[in-house]
Amino acid sequence: MLSTFTSYRMISGSLTQSLERTSQQPVVARESAYYLENIVKVKSIDDFMENDRLFSYAMKAYGLGDMTYAKAFMGKVLEGGIDDSDSFANQLTDKRYQDFAQAFNFVRYGETATVFTRAQQGTVDKYVRQTLEEDAGSSNDGVRLALYFQRKASSVTSAYGILADTALIQVVQTAFGISSLTSMSDIDRQADFITSKLDISDLQDPEKVDRLLQRFTAMWDAENGTTQSVSPAILISQPVAAGIGTDLLMSLQGLKLGGN
Repeated sequence: MLSTFTSYRMISGSLTQSLERTSQQPVVARESAYYLENIVKVKSIDDFMENDRLFSYAMKAYGLGDMTYAKAFMGKVLEGGIDDSDSFANQLTDKRYQDFAQAFNFVRYGETATVFTRAQQGTVDKYVRQTLEEDAGSSNDGVRLALYFQRKASSVTSAYGILADTALIQVVQTAFGISSLTSMSDIDRQADFITSKLDISDLQDPEKVDRLLQRFTAMWDAENGTTQSVSPAILISQPVAAGIGTDLLMSLQGLKLGGN
């Protein structure tokens, strides 16, 4: 059985080819063709949300597939746009909603919102990447988490950005052996604990992210019984301590805290 890191590197090391293979899968190719042909016909938020096939595709592309059913909620996201700092999307900690509202910015552009690259090929590219990660997770969820972390790391600017994302925090907690027992502690204390273990600026450096993912995948394999050996050098490269857990406070998916 391949180690999680080996599997992750096999995909990420030839990412262009991996994405191309994913895009050529019959279902992916068919859904992408339908999306590109029809999204430009969408002229309003109502048009968008009434076409379940288009809306579901877009939601998956932005990692929001599990919220596809919540059309009233997503309607508020789109209706508020992102130009007003007090808009609904901007008040949510989870940046995926802002990204979605920016890609389909009917508030700013009206009927022409879907003519831009971000709403067309940009969304298709995101859908393919999301599918690649989900496919990887079907055999090893650690690979999916590593690929996701690699993709999102450079967009994280604070510990709150990690805490607000269940996948990111799972990677960090696994990498540093952080316990889930104190997951209900004060959010600011959790953020302080994260920054005591991880220099957030390191997430802008691909080499440092790669080293963090080596550590994560080694710890993942150790916890999940992968038969390949774990390198002691990876495990001792940074201190391990108990701390916050994987069960995040519901508020992290709600309003921002302390302006972060």
